[in-house]
Amino acid sequence: MKRFLPLFPCLFAVLTLAGFATVGQSQTVSLFDGKTLDGWIDAENGASTFSGASITDLAAFAKKLTAMPDGVSAYLNGQLDPADKANLAAFSPAAPNVKAVRSALLKDLNKIVSGPSIYDASRFQNVQLRPETRALLASKPQGQDLARLNKILIEDAYPAELAQSSLSGWTVKDGAMADTGVDRGVLYTKGDYSHYRFMFTVRHVSGSKPDHMPCILFFGARPVLGAKPVDALAAVQFQPPPGYGWDYRPGHNNSGKGEFKSHPHPKFDPHQWSRVEILVDASKGTASMAVAQPPGSKAVEVVDFLDPTAGKPGPIAIQIHNKGLFDEYKDLTVETDPKDDELISVK
Repeated sequence: MKRFLPLFPCLFAVLTLAGFATVGQSQTVSLFDGKTLDGWIDAENGASTFSGASITDLAAFAKKLTAMPDGVSAYLNGQLDPADKANLAAFSPAAPNVKAVRSALLKDLNKIVSGPSIYDASRFQNVQLRPETRALLASKPQGQDLARLNKILIEDAYPAELAQSSLSGWTVKDGAMADTGVDRGVLYTKGDYSHYRFMFTVRHVSGSKPDHMPCILFFGARPVLGAKPVDALAAVQFQPPPGYGWDYRPGHNNSGKGEFKSHPHPKFDPHQWSRVEILVDASKGTASMAVAQPPGSKAVEVVDFLDPTAGKPGPIAIQIHNKGLFDEYKDLTVETDPKDDELISVK
């Protein structure tokens, strides 16, 4: 009787020879096709919460909330803290407590937004809803989607007093991933990574006050589906090309004294394209960054990070530090389990 070899080992060998990745083998893939943002998730901080920039005319908004000329204003007035309601009634743009009044009102609004649906057909009968609002309303949202609905319902009710926020802060422009400057937020990968080499080309197009360099986040916490993402994913940050850094982990939120090590390097122009290499190993809590300007030239190591307690698998994320910043990225690739566990662009 003839004996046959098991099929699966043979098939495994064929797949390996054909170039399919196996566990522990290095593999490089593109993270951007130059046409779409497929593979990335956009999380804008202002999508479901109000911030200081949300209120464009505090005096007019305070007047409406106090006078209650419509159903939405009457409803919001009934949800406000009594002390805040009194401060709004006495509000004057020249008063010394303007900052405190704005801060208290934002706290009240965000409490309302995070609660049950505020929509009532009669309450909003005279409010012109934007297409996004109508579509989200029809989907009967829950969780973060419901908070988003509540926020844009309020925005639609006060088009002259509140800024309209955006659910998306990124687009594709001339073959590059480009942020639109709408808010603070992150764009993160759908996949998690542990030991990898992330390479990309970046430039800081322009910035408002305060200006800020582009930001890359690693060792971050993947947002829970349906929940509001933690700010900056509670991650560690590198800022190319100059190499500044920040530690957003709970209990830190500082420049990471003793964790970051800067290396001598030439002065880079952030408005010019730079080719960046970031090597990360979660098992060791290490990360290194090298920059080449112009792209194609030999790179220089700029900064290292070391804290074994920080390392953990997670998404690769691009952060927009604040509203009014415009950055562009292209040629993004990730090599998992790199065979050369060192910066290769500096050679």
